[in-house]
Amino acid sequence: MSKATKWKPLNKVGIIGVPFEKGQKKYGVSVAPAAMRTAGLIEQLTEIDGLDVKDFGDIETVCDENIKVDNMAHLPLVSACNRQLSNRVSQVLRDGRVVVTIGGDHSIGVGTVDGHYKVNEDMILIWVDAHADINTNKTSDSGSVHGMPVALLVKELSDYWPYLPTMDWQVPKFSIKNLGYLGLRSVDQFERLAIEKYEVPAFAMEDISEHGIQNSINHILQVLDPCMNKPIHVSFDIDSLDSLEAPSTGTPVRGGLTLREAICLMEIIHNTGRLRAIDLVEINPALGNESDRRKTIEAGLCVLKAGLGFSRRGTAPRGVLDLPVQTHHDHDCPAKELLRQNK
Repeated sequence: MSKATKWKPLNKVGIIGVPFEKGQKKYGVSVAPAAMRTAGLIEQLTEIDGLDVKDFGDIETVCDENIKVDNMAHLPLVSACNRQLSNRVSQVLRDGRVVVTIGGDHSIGVGTVDGHYKVNEDMILIWVDAHADINTNKTSDSGSVHGMPVALLVKELSDYWPYLPTMDWQVPKFSIKNLGYLGLRSVDQFERLAIEKYEVPAFAMEDISEHGIQNSINHILQVLDPCMNKPIHVSFDIDSLDSLEAPSTGTPVRGGLTLREAICLMEIIHNTGRLRAIDLVEINPALGNESDRRKTIEAGLCVLKAGLGFSRRGTAPRGVLDLPVQTHHDHDCPAKELLRQNK
């Protein structure tokens, strides 16, 4: 048996903002990238020891919405956004950076994963979410595309879709065998069927309660990547957290992850050295009061920082072996100065 390659975390990060909300029905999630930047996203990441942070700006989407698809609201807009996003993600990865994508709703996962797959075809995907997001337009109750990105991405479900105009740019190549779920607690019947049919490692909240967050993520990583040599993509929906931790989100579900569990999860993934992409989605600053918004944005920042190397233990200064020594000069000491004057 060959030894697993020891990976070292990348110390370069690229930020992409996606102010997009047409994958769901509520206003406000589009302002999350601006709200995160205003809250100090770049500054806080830059403070992590040795991290080089570059902001690649926002994805802008304009297209003709005349094309309609049954039970898929705003598909042309979703497609146009994700096509641009896919190209930008690939660009940032080829620059040797971890891609941090700030949404927007979870329909942007189509573009982030597609762009990552173009660069790393052996990638694995950890979908951290209260919802499985693996509906098709045939099984969805809402017709909102933010509940369909996983089904659009995986090649095993490609035959369950009709022809989707405007989506010709995206050919499903990612295998469901490289997918794992964490935090599930609101899963539709046909989504559960898909998870069981393809034996996707999926830790719902009841499983995390039984096994703990560390055992849960370690099991998923072992199943998806037993040789520990595949790049990791984490798509983190803020509603995976309990709504007491992150109230400003469009589809909150009580009984979710604590912030401490989410931070532990991201620290474990960071420590593999293989993290290459993080999506943070579904923060909606338009929902709730000022305290709710602040709490939700702060939770998102904590999740990102944990994934990118921030240590809760603290970090000693580089190249410094001792505490600073304070040097006293005689003229700085009032008592000695008084003695000098009395002589």
